[in-house]
Amino acid sequence: MIFPTRILALPLILMLAACANTPQRSATDEPASDSSQHGRLEQIAPEPRLDLPDVELTDRLMYGFLLGDIAAQRGRPELAAQAYLDLARTTRDPRVARRAAQLTFEAHQYDQSLEAFKLWQELEPTSPLAKQMLVSLLLSGGKLDEARPLVIEMLAAEPQKGRAFMSLYGLLARVQDKAAALDWLTEVAQPYPEVAEAHWALAQTAITAGKQEVALAEANKSLELKPDWDLAVMLAAQQTQHNDPQRAVAMLSRFLKAHPERNEVRLFYARMLLEQKQYQPARDQFAKLLEQRPGSAELAFAIAMISLQLGELDRAEQELRQALSGKGGDNDTLRFYLGQLYEAKQDWPAALQQYREIQGGDRLYAARLRIAYLQNKQGELQAARKTLAQTEAKEDAQRVQLLMVDAQFLREAGQYAESFQTLMRGLKNFPEQPELLYQAALLADRLDKHEDFERLIRKLIKIEPDNAHAYNALGYGWLARNIRIPEALALVEKAYRLAPDDAAIIDSMGWGYYRSGQLDKSLEFLRRAYAANPDPEIAAHLGEVLWVKGEREAAQKVWRASEQAHPDNTLLRDVIHKFLP
Repeated sequence: MIFPTRILALPLILMLAACANTPQRSATDEPASDSSQHGRLEQIAPEPRLDLPDVELTDRLMYGFLLGDIAAQRGRPELAAQAYLDLARTTRDPRVARRAAQLTFEAHQYDQSLEAFKLWQELEPTSPLAKQMLVSLLLSGGKLDEARPLVIEMLAAEPQKGRAFMSLYGLLARVQDKAAALDWLTEVAQPYPEVAEAHWALAQTAITAGKQEVALAEANKSLELKPDWDLAVMLAAQQTQHNDPQRAVAMLSRFLKAHPERNEVRLFYARMLLEQKQYQPARDQFAKLLEQRPGSAELAFAIAMISLQLGELDRAEQELRQALSGKGGDNDTLRFYLGQLYEAKQDWPAALQQYREIQGGDRLYAARLRIAYLQNKQGELQAARKTLAQTEAKEDAQRVQLLMVDAQFLREAGQYAESFQTLMRGLKNFPEQPELLYQAALLADRLDKHEDFERLIRKLIKIEPDNAHAYNALGYGWLARNIRIPEALALVEKAYRLAPDDAAIIDSMGWGYYRSGQLDKSLEFLRRAYAANPDPEIAAHLGEVLWVKGEREAAQKVWRASEQAHPDNTLLRDVIHKFLP
């Protein structure tokens, strides 16, 4: 039995139809009977007549076709792909190779797919799709040398060279060796120096290869060849911005004067101005875009955010409300930022109203936290804690944050024991959460629960052996109680090695040397800490060491300045009263 050359071996019904010795028909022939109509369904757009082999339809081939089709129908793409690839190897029929290529590609089998497309391209060399797909596979697999002759041939035959180079860039983006991709494209593009898209693709590839000078030169050449091309001017401006941001801005400004209708370039220009913190000009450009799209909530929102950055709160409020009245905007985000704006204005009721309007979506959690914060700020501790308790957390990070905020509210209210118990309850669910351990340990120390303090801190150090603040907390805790001074200083020194620029740790170093009687070293560290952060606790330490060294006028100067800035700080006040009763 001869395998009919006109029947495509795809569906099972065709295989059954192929059992008959039907004569070869052209694509325009009408079917002779219902049974042959299935062959008609598989006919595709007229193509050049293929050189088709005559292959005997053996039981083995029939089994292969049945296996492939049934596997495809039953969701077994790998089995279907392998079956058709075996058939393509055996029959060397371009139609079977085409089907094998399709199935292996859909099954994400790179090696088999590459073999199938090579076979299809060999058997049907006039098929542009076979060649294009083979090039795509070769490039995505980094097989640049194999792809080169095919690409050179395709470019030579392609009348629209620009479109071809744009497509090539998209394929090269998947190549892992970016430097090799750039060298390859440079060679392929060499015969086409007047094609702007070739230089654009070279510039983009050079960016990914880290060759900024090459990228700038190629981007400028692309713009020179095609000065009215949006993509060229944006790429050239983007590359120019690295070394000459003002020139990049001027480049876009000139382009927009000649082409004021190019809104994509205007949006790119506005964002570049924003990156350069040229807020007023950026807002003007967003405003021009809004004139073209008066109902755009996104543009009105961008303008409002710039007004907020400029501190123009009234204008920002008007712009946010304009955005809120538009269609298609993210109203929850707009309300959230309106709430932020009212907080900046210290209009707590208005801010709360905006946050309470948010009833769902991604902003709900953050809005609930802001509600609790404002309630606590207004002295409504119980209401704030109730808000936190009723806030739904979607992940453990949010659950931990709610616990931390609740404990913070209690700590700020002076309810240290309750704050500690809140954190300890949280540790039952999250026993190794570092921040919970750290904050609980600090509260334990404050409550004179020294055993709990040391146990919690040591557990934190075990979990995070490079946590500088954990070593500092344990060491400073002993220094504050004036016990185990050598061990305490060793811990603080380890913290300092891990975080040498942290003002709190530098302060601990100074205090450790003070406890060790090394006053000169103590002053060196305490002055550094105070210069980095004029915190009242650091001021108290610095003043005390200065006083003990006999520099009493300097000590009083430090204390007075800190007391003026922090009149309610208990620790500072206690130290001052200790030496100036």
